[in-house]
Amino acid sequence: MEDIARDYLPILILLGVAVGLGLVLMLAAAVAAIQNPDPEKVSAYECGFNAFDDARMKFDVRFYLVAILFIIFDLEIAFLFPWAVGFQDVGLIGFWSMMVFLAVLTVGFAYEWKKGALEWE
Repeated sequence: MEDIARDYLPILILLGVAVGLGLVLMLAAAVAAIQNPDPEKVSAYECGFNAFDDARMKFDVRFYLVAILFIIFDLEIAFLFPWAVGFQDVGLIGFWSMMVFLAVLTVGFAYEWKKGALEWE
């Protein structure tokens, strides 16, 4: 049991430092911030102008397609870098599992292309 606790000690220390640093930074920002808001600072801000419509209006589907496109490329980068670093150790199963993953991402990219998410008016 001591071996397990010793193995996880660096993770717990890192977690404690991260939580402590986060709390210290939030407290420092609350204490050191200038507390004199003027009407311009607290006014509604949306792309440089005041809101002109209801917040519950329907969005164009292209916004969602761009979000999906971002997720596709984000996942690709997040999984390809570690895979490429350990490429010699993953073996044939690791290679083909990444090829299946890339095929699924390619299908998603083809869907985005077909829907016109890459062409903005």
